Amino acid sequence: MKKNSKCDLQTCFLCRESISEWKPAIAEHRQHIQIKKNALIFNEGDPVTGIYFLYSGKVKVHKPWGTDKELILRFAQKGDIIGHRGLTSTQKIYTVSATALEDTEVCFVPLSFFEASLKVNPALSVKLMEFFADELQKVEQKMNSLVHQEVKGRIAAAILELSQLSQLQPFAISRQDLASYAGTTYETVYRNLQEFIQEKLITVDGKIIQVLQEKKLKKIALI
Repeated sequence: MKKNSKCDLQTCFLCRESISEWKPAIAEHRQHIQIKKNALIFNEGDPVTGIYFLYSGKVKVHKPWGTDKELILRFAQKGDIIGHRGLTSTQKIYTVSATALEDTEVCFVPLSFFEASLKVNPALSVKLMEFFADELQKVEQKMNSLVHQEVKGRIAAAILELSQLSQLQPFAISRQDLASYAGTTYETVYRNLQEFIQEKLITVDGKIIQVLQEKKLKKIALI
């Protein structure tokens, strides 16, 4: 990780929701860090030292799944927050891991300063609560789909969600990460992608996937 002073004090979750009078304090306490592709930002079980706000790039938030697999819970991108799951009233440890999927820049603030920011900025506290609620709902939906939804539908739903995150533009993801996000295997993802290609629902060029027929994918995903 490489540290520098670049930050516009506007992009990240913390800056957007803080009062203007608090931004000089953010500038004083934050660290702007450059993270290389595939680098681990923090690991599940590590003590929480602070909170990360994405300035650019893309990060996967993941947990072990079974003995030799991982389950990707979400993808974070510009403006998002990561590391917040460790904000408990008791033992403060990261309950998930985060890995950069591409060269990424983050603003890091120490935990003590973030907690002070919540006290000073009521709007920030409200937005964080809303974010927690939205994230919990998505996790519950994901767990429900893993139990009840057929794997083809899960893969279609994952593709649609990633397409939405990229604002309906082609997006890049490895087969293995798509499998980890849909809760299945590499081989199953490969087989279903070939079916979607043959049915002209998507195009695939290496890691680049583009949705061609959103309505038909939604029907498969039961959305």
